[in-house]
Amino acid sequence: MTTPLQSLAASGTKLWLDSIDPDEVAQNLAWGATGATSNPIIVADLIETGRFDNDLLAFLEQGLSDNDIAWRMTDMLVRRAQEVFRPIWERTRGDDGYVSFELDPLLEDPALGPPHAERVRQYVALGKQWSAGHRNRMIKVPATPAGLDALEELAAAGVTLNVTLIFSPRQYEAARAAVWRGAQRRPNPATLKSVYSIFVSRVDVYTEKHVPGLSPRAQGMVGIVNAKRIWRMNQEFWADKGLPLKQEIVFASTGTKKPSDPPWKYVEAFAGSDIETNPPATNRAVQESGRTFARQVDQLPPAEVLAEIDAKVDMDQLERVLMEEGVKKFADPQKALLALIARKRKALQPV
Repeated sequence: MTTPLQSLAASGTKLWLDSIDPDEVAQNLAWGATGATSNPIIVADLIETGRFDNDLLAFLEQGLSDNDIAWRMTDMLVRRAQEVFRPIWERTRGDDGYVSFELDPLLEDPALGPPHAERVRQYVALGKQWSAGHRNRMIKVPATPAGLDALEELAAAGVTLNVTLIFSPRQYEAARAAVWRGAQRRPNPATLKSVYSIFVSRVDVYTEKHVPGLSPRAQGMVGIVNAKRIWRMNQEFWADKGLPLKQEIVFASTGTKKPSDPPWKYVEAFAGSDIETNPPATNRAVQESGRTFARQVDQLPPAEVLAEIDAKVDMDQLERVLMEEGVKKFADPQKALLALIARKRKALQPV
């Protein structure tokens, strides 16, 4: 009997897990997941459980700073997930089986972050550092001004990229153009593998608050329409480039935010192509749903709904607001991770 997540994979979707928890990775691998992603919240949640106190204590005994420990722990946890998915990377010859590693979010801290040029320089340096020696690690770079300006150099250096925090077609086009410019500077552009993470549910949270005049048929659909349109743009751009590896959209932020929405709302909408990176709770709910998923990624709402969205939703304003919120949500978890490690230091190494 085919399970719901098996039917999702059969529709053409690659299922990635929005977690590097070893237990969740093992469970979701059995369900059909072929990759994973990480961020400071995920790392902090794992450290908080106490399951990795021995690893943490070993780093503490080396005399490392809280910041160094945060990155050593992140690197260790991502490496362990990479080991699980490496056979998929090998079987697909580098087209799947990746784990994403997010670069330092504090570069984007509005108060503490360095000037733009220094942010760009550090993104490039850190991207090269944390990708070195890894076959199935993707480097996560945000579609901020500094992140976008770092992409060409990273792509030229052979770094495998996951451009994240994308809300608008403008960001996607800027990211894609920079990556492609960089790829053409490689000795062999055919080695390029890049993905573009389009955030979905946050868009619908935005329209609920800022565009309340949308009709019931349009409200709650903007995130889906936006992501599907960007998916189509991506399909069209890469169609004639002749690359052996797929340059894909990651449908991210797929956990529903409204209690009245079924947990599979976004999972179902994007079935059929590219990548969905789902939280563990979403995958669990989908697996328990008993549903069968079929291709919907290329299906849009009726023309009148699209016309209403285009008339009422200012995409420039949407991008500005969501990026302001996104940068804060980006930097604050890294500060919380550092604070957690400081607390753990006192608990594991009492004076």
